[in-house]
Amino acid sequence: MKADIHPKNYRLVVFKDMSNDYSFLTKSCIDTKESVKWTDGKEYPLVKLEISHTSHPFFTGKMKLVDTAGRIDKFRSRYQKK
Repeated sequence: MKADIHPKNYRLVVFKDMSNDYSFLTKSCIDTKESVKWTDGKEYPLVKLEISHTSHPFFTGKMKLVDTAGRIDKFRSRYQKK
């Protein structure tokens, strides 16, 4: 194995699912600009997610359409027959 290929800046980070306000704390080395106060009173970097295991149809068993930027409408208008 190659030496020194893994990042060394792992720290605790809060990931928040914006569709249902579910948050979880885990280790990550992702760069963030925002932070949030966690339940233990400490402040951690925040990563906002569009979908997580609490809102994904595979894990919830419910079909839910997530159209965050109007992608479906853009696709239909672009490829619609005139």
